[in-house]
Amino acid sequence: MNDVSILLVDDEQSLLELLETVLRKEGYTNIDTATTGEEAIIACNAKRYDLIVLDVMLPGRSGIEICPFLRQTTDAPILFLSARTSDFDKLTGFAIGGDDYITKPFNPLEVVARIKAQLRRRLASASQPDNKRQTEAGGPNKAASIFDYGRFRLDESAGELLVEGQAVSCPALVFQLLLFLCRHPNQIFSKSELYEKVWGVETFSDDNTVMVHIHRIRERIEADPSNPKFIVNVRGMGYKLVRAEPQGLSTP
Repeated sequence: MNDVSILLVDDEQSLLELLETVLRKEGYTNIDTATTGEEAIIACNAKRYDLIVLDVMLPGRSGIEICPFLRQTTDAPILFLSARTSDFDKLTGFAIGGDDYITKPFNPLEVVARIKAQLRRRLASASQPDNKRQTEAGGPNKAASIFDYGRFRLDESAGELLVEGQAVSCPALVFQLLLFLCRHPNQIFSKSELYEKVWGVETFSDDNTVMVHIHRIRERIEADPSNPKFIVNVRGMGYKLVRAEPQGLSTP
């Protein structure tokens, strides 16, 4: 854990100290802090971070405003902290590149659990061997690293999504969610199951999180995201990834 580098950004010094204390007790010692958006941008330009906790309401430029600038220099998971609880605020956070959204007040242990889940996924992805390459035609063989669905092709080892032969940018959690569904074609998963399997956190507190990421996948792989052919919603049950045009299914 000493190699993991975390940046905490919040203008409340007491909150920074609380999170830093809890993280250090969990073994994370490489922690930097910032109290403004400008400080966060400077920090990310000067150092590579494995994860960023970013408050939305910062003096000067908000966390929402600086997130696109951070994304120019880092692909580290970004966990938003905010007292704003509206669906619009949460959707905005995800839409601009956030990987998780935690509302205040919060349990510090829940924040740490989500941080651990993000770091486990990031470190596991980084340790993926480059020579693990087999072609998978949408079947359940988890050893394969390339999933070819015709219109789109997902290369797990390369971390690459191709749509009609063109590379499409894909945030880490969007990629991981699509990868999970590709590994389990034609299987229905509820939102809570997807949240636990992909986000790695058992507590499912936000119904919008999975829905937003499903929408972001559809924007990338579907010819018509409003009439999806690949990722469909089975009403009352959940989502699944299919090959053929679904029957009797609806989008949320």
